[in-house]
Amino acid sequence: MVTFAPAATIARRWGAATLNLVLPPRCLACGAEVEAPHGLCAGCWRQLTFLGEPCCACCGLPFAYALGDGTLCGACLRAPAAYDFARAALRYDEGSRGLVLGFKHGDRLHGAPAFGEWMRRAAGALLADADLLLPVPLHRLRLLKRRYNQAALLAYSLGRSAGIKVAPDWLQRRRRTPSQGEFGPEGRRRNVQGAFALKRGTSVAGLSLVLIDDVLTTGATVEECARVLKRAGARRVGVLTLARSLRGEP
Repeated sequence: MVTFAPAATIARRWGAATLNLVLPPRCLACGAEVEAPHGLCAGCWRQLTFLGEPCCACCGLPFAYALGDGTLCGACLRAPAAYDFARAALRYDEGSRGLVLGFKHGDRLHGAPAFGEWMRRAAGALLADADLLLPVPLHRLRLLKRRYNQAALLAYSLGRSAGIKVAPDWLQRRRRTPSQGEFGPEGRRRNVQGAFALKRGTSVAGLSLVLIDDVLTTGATVEECARVLKRAGARRVGVLTLARSLRGEP
């Protein structure tokens, strides 16, 4: 029996094909022509380091070889994190820096759908019981200046890919803080201490939450956010970012 695609599906396919002829898809990083939208050329793809197993069961630090399920890195053994897990799609290095900073500061927002899919793959089964995605918030003055919260864009892209609801304003930044890039590890922790709060009238009691941000460096920001959510009764708090610095790297 021969079956035919619905007319709406055919129309979408023709529309996409026509658009690709008029405006060929471009590499997210360098702008070279590529075969499909939201993709990278072969050269830029080779420069990226995607992260995955084996890694620390808590913070996601990559291991050189498998050490068994549930193994923690030395730092997590010495000082357990406030969050339950952290994962990232990419290593933040020379290969990914331009891509990440272009998205964060350069209005290159067209990469969000691909980034959300990369993050979903990085998290894998850890997203199975997630109730909500919460983007790390910007202070309202910084949001006005930048015009968008890159963490919220990532959260919405991931939410569409993974089928998880997004609570864009449940976590709020109640005071403006200097950029974390101005401080060392201890200064970063002090800088964000007490900077976040749960929106009045919301409840996260018993929920499994995933914090979304662009880059994990020392983890000071997401640690403080996780403490706020745990104090409010969250059952589980995970962290998922587009990229992460490895320890000892800027």
